[in-house]
Amino acid sequence: MGAQLTFFGGADTVTGSKSLLEYHNRKILVDCGMFQGLKQLRLKNWEPSGIPVSQLDGILLTHAHLDHCGYLPVLVKEGFRGPIHCTGPTKELVEIILKDSAKIQEEEAERANRYGYTIHHPARPLYDLDDVMDCLPLMIPHEYHQWLELGEGIRIQFLNAGHILGSAMIEARMNGQSILFTGDLGTQHPLLLPPPEKVDVADTIVLESTYGDRQHTDGDAKSALQKIIWETYEKDGDLIIPTFAVERAQELLFLLSVLKVENKLPDVPIYLDSPMGVSATAVMLHANEWHMLSHAQIQAMDRVAKLIVDVQSSKKAVADPRPKIVLAGSGMITGGRVLHYLDKGLADPCNTILLVGYQAEGTRGRTLENGAQDLKFFGSYHPVRATIRKMDYLSGHADQRDIMDWLRQFKHPPKNVLINHGEPHASDALRAKIHHELGWNCEVAHMHQTYQII
Repeated sequence: MGAQLTFFGGADTVTGSKSLLEYHNRKILVDCGMFQGLKQLRLKNWEPSGIPVSQLDGILLTHAHLDHCGYLPVLVKEGFRGPIHCTGPTKELVEIILKDSAKIQEEEAERANRYGYTIHHPARPLYDLDDVMDCLPLMIPHEYHQWLELGEGIRIQFLNAGHILGSAMIEARMNGQSILFTGDLGTQHPLLLPPPEKVDVADTIVLESTYGDRQHTDGDAKSALQKIIWETYEKDGDLIIPTFAVERAQELLFLLSVLKVENKLPDVPIYLDSPMGVSATAVMLHANEWHMLSHAQIQAMDRVAKLIVDVQSSKKAVADPRPKIVLAGSGMITGGRVLHYLDKGLADPCNTILLVGYQAEGTRGRTLENGAQDLKFFGSYHPVRATIRKMDYLSGHADQRDIMDWLRQFKHPPKNVLINHGEPHASDALRAKIHHELGWNCEVAHMHQTYQII
């Protein structure tokens, strides 16, 4: 029997990544992500996944973002007890992210029940903290380039993907053939991390396409951030930055620390109001071998902002009348503490809301990016009078140019490229680009479709 691959997520969409690799009697799930964004996607989290949980021999994680690891507690609730392999930083970050995810779900269900804005009686979380705690003992950390035997002649290794701390591509070898899962590829010039590794040979590539149809804006992230900060300060307003807790929060802290060292910041308080962001920052600060920061840069990052964890301090920061800079989760405004800052500040034209990452379709972040006049949260609509800005320079995803440059370093064309993890127009644009410029055999992967790869 040859190897085959079935997509249970991350195909026809940019979220919910789950790919089932089958070879002989082994079944290995690559990533186990939660669906986010559009309601019809989020509802899939509650539907039977189709994954043969009782037959799974293991799970491999490319990185710790929720759309790649957030469904783990559901599979464990369904009986999965096998190993979950990942890098060391991924293991630490997954614990932080899953605990935060469970907490947010529990709080949102409690709020919906208290105020009655739910069609479910009662509203309930997809999973809770106890479910998360059941996952954690199953996780096994590994270094990059450490070969791992999975049985039936399958061996894998993790390679640096340059996306977030500990992010990995997964190279799987079996029967003399190789499959490379890119996970989420970083840019060619990440701010804090080494760029994605070059790979010489692969028979099949499973390739992400988040930005497969576009190129990031060229520019200087530090200068752009400095300009937005001063524009907002001169209006006596708050700069509110919905922030991804992992990587984006640390990149922003780094840029702010550099500006502070250079005396280019106004004298305003800076808050990182995200328990998960604070914990993720602590992981980065002690994982010296996984990033490119010097000790002095780490110290400057550690001092630049007031780190808020407890609720009372968060409420004080929200109520603080002074102009301020706030980094608060979540990055796509799907929940988290940023909603409380928006509740107070979204209607104030003196304020600026700065979007600093990919905003998935169906999220509040995408709604703001598209120019909405009002935004719904906490059960009601809020007028949008603050200035909405978008800064692309900090994307953790390779754009089309980065992906094409990375593909060109292969010594031989792969037999096939399966394009996943992208909205349909982005995936198809990348497919057409690869076929036209490289002449490679490639196709866009579709949900619940099985592909023979060996």
